[in-house]
Parts: sequence; C-alpha cells; structure tokens
Amino acid sequence: MAGLLILTAALAAAAPSAAPAPQELADLRDQIARERTRLDEQQRALDAQRTRLEELERTMVAKLGSGPETQSAAVTPGGVPLPPSPPAPAPGSAEAGAPSRARSAAIQPVGQAPTDQRQVQVAVLAEQGGVITRAGRLTLEGDLEYARADRNRVVFRGIEIPQSVLIGVFDINESRQDVLTMAGVARLGVTNRLEVNARVPYVYRSDRSVLAPVSDPAMPNAGQIDKPVSDGGLGDVDFGVRYQFTNGTGGRPYLIAGVQGIAPTGTNPFAVNRDALGNATEAATGAGFWGVSPSLTAILPTDPAVLFGTLGYTINFGRSINRTIGPAFIEYVKPGNEPAASLGIALSLNPRTSLSFGYAHTWAFGTRTRLRLSDAQTGELGELQRTKTRDLQLGRFLFGVSYRTSLKTTINWNVEVGATDDATDLRTTLRIPLSLNLF
Repeated sequence: MAGLLILTAALAAAAPSAAPAPQELADLRDQIARERTRLDEQQRALDAQRTRLEELERTMVAKLGSGPETQSAAVTPGGVPLPPSPPAPAPGSAEAGAPSRARSAAIQPVGQAPTDQRQVQVAVLAEQGGVITRAGRLTLEGDLEYARADRNRVVFRGIEIPQSVLIGVFDINESRQDVLTMAGVARLGVTNRLEVNARVPYVYRSDRSVLAPVSDPAMPNAGQIDKPVSDGGLGDVDFGVRYQFTNGTGGRPYLIAGVQGIAPTGTNPFAVNRDALGNATEAATGAGFWGVSPSLTAILPTDPAVLFGTLGYTINFGRSINRTIGPAFIEYVKPGNEPAASLGIALSLNPRTSLSFGYAHTWAFGTRTRLRLSDAQTGELGELQRTKTRDLQLGRFLFGVSYRTSLKTTINWNVEVGATDDATDLRTTLRIPLSLNLF
C-alpha cells in the first residue's frame, strides 16, 4: 500500500502542468505584438536619424571637403589620414551595438573640428607626394635641398713585386660635388582624384676634381691638376599628372598612378665651355635629355602607422650631340633607362609629429654613345665607335621627420644616405607646403 502511494505521488509530480487558459494566451500574443510594433517604430526612427546624419555628413563633404569621399580634403599637404580609432565599449555593453556606436562617434557635427585628427606625413615621398589634393585646392611648396658626392679612384699601370713594391704609373682621380637646389612646387587638384603638378628648380653646383698623374716617385705632386668649377642657374623642370584609383577605405590602400615628364631646361653638360683636354670649365645644372617617368604608389593607412611602396620606371630619350669634346667627336648619346622601387613605413608619434623610414633603389642602365676619335696631328675623324658605360646601382636609406604647424602647413625634413658606391653620399631636403582653396 505504501509503495502504491509513493508511485501515485511520483506520477502526479511528473505530470505536465495544466495548459494556460485561452484568455491568458491571447493576452500574451497582444503584448508581443505591441512590443514588436514599438520595436519597429524605434528602428524606423533610428534609420531616419542615420539618414539625417549621412545627409549632414555629405553636406560637410561638399562644403569642407572632409569625409570618406575624399580622404585628402581635410588633410594637410602630403598627409595621409589614419583610420578613426574606435571608442572603448561601455562597461556591460553588448558587442552587437559597438559598430553603431563607432559609426556615430566617427561623425562630427557640422562646423566642429573632428576629435580624431591624426595624420601621418610621409616625408620621404618627396617626388611622389601623398594622397591626391582635393578639387580646387592649390598646394604651393618651397624646397631646399643639399647633396654631396665624393668619388675617389686610383688606377695603377705597371707591375707589382713582393713586399708591395709598385713600379709603374699612377693616375689618381678625386672628385667632390656639392649641389644646392631651391625649387618651387605647385600641385592643383582638378578633381578629388586627379592632380596636376609642376616643379621649377634653381641649381647651384660646385665641382672640384683633382687629377694627379704620378710618374716620378721623387715628385709625387708632379702634373697635379686641380679643377674647381662652380655655377648656378635654372635646372631641369619637371611636370606631371597623378590619378588616385582608391580612397583608402575598408582597409584597402590608396593606389595612385602618376606620369612625370622631365624637360632639359637646365644648362646642358654638352654645351658648357671646356678646355683643350675636354674638362668642363663651367658646371652644368641639367642633364640635357628629355625623360618620362611613370610610377605606381601604394599607401596603406594602419593605426598608428602608414605603409608605403612605389614602383617606377624612368625612360630617358637620346639625342644627337655632334660636338668635339677633347679627342672625341660625340655624335649621339642615349642615357640608360632607370627602374626604381622604394618601400617604407611612417609612424605617427602624436597628431602633429610623425617619422618615416624606408629604402629606395634605382638601377640605372648604362649610357650608350656613338663617337669618333680624332687624329691628334691631322684632326681627321676615325671609324665610328659604339660604347656603353656600366650599369649603376643607386641604393639609399631614407629617413624623414614631419611636424604639422597648422591644417594648411607642414614642415617636412628628410635625409637620404647612400647605401651603394654609386649612390650620392648624402642628400637632405627641407620642404614646406602651403595650401590655398581656389574653387
């Protein structure tokens, strides 16, 4: 009997609870419908508010030029805007709401400066520049550059016996070159993706070479020729156009293609005055050849850095010279083309200051020349000869510092140090751009 009572109690406990009354079910359905309607109304209100904020943002883009449509609009000249830092989530907040809050935090009221104005100035991209200048903005830039190159060469023609005793003739050649360049640069944004630019340099160049053919060990300085030459004037003007394919949003890099032309407006090295031996008595301020240089630059903003890389190829056009220089009559000269690449990183230290590090390498193919040697006694020209110089490897380490003084002006200073024997030993440049709105 006791077991039957226990079994009955267990079955009663395991039996399902009584079904709710129909009226209670109807009340629950009505409550769910009301809550769903209220939620839909709140969603529509949020959508309307988001649409209103987007309209305000587009209005700000049209008036001030800041926003995702043109990343370079509110950027100082040559700067790259970093992606906005997402705000820290509030304690206890759900992850699902974080994207909406980050979007709302990234949108600033019209007429107020954005709270996140961090930018990185890629100081070492002097030739390529940063992102495209926005439509209607003119950037004027003053450049001051100094370059120094030292060359030392010792040629020995003779025989060598043990104990390093040399018997023969030495030809010692030492040259030093100092080049100071002051240039004016102008960049104009035609559209938010298209930019035209031009650069007009003034070049002061000082060359000093020492030629010391030594034939008599008792007179080590016999025959030494010291040739200091200095001169200044207009350098080679370059001009070009750049087009920006992407705007750097969504984690994608800026892709900027450009074509730069070089005009031989400087003093032609084949036109300067020379002595009877062919040594220049004036310093040339230009290369003397037309050239065109297409390039592709990729700039990837991260936080708090910017990665950048450039691929370029300079095509130099040859021309007829038809001039006697020393014992040779130069008919035609074709400088070699120059593939080039650079890679680096720029770091943002604070909203005003950034550092840039990189490496650039240029492979300059040899120069081809057609010439005829002249007889020293009769002056008659010999048979046509074709020569080609060796290729040059120009490697440079890059370092740069940028300081933004205002939204319109930034001071950029960069240094190039030669990493190969053929490269210029040192090159340092100070650039100060200023932006103006034309239309």
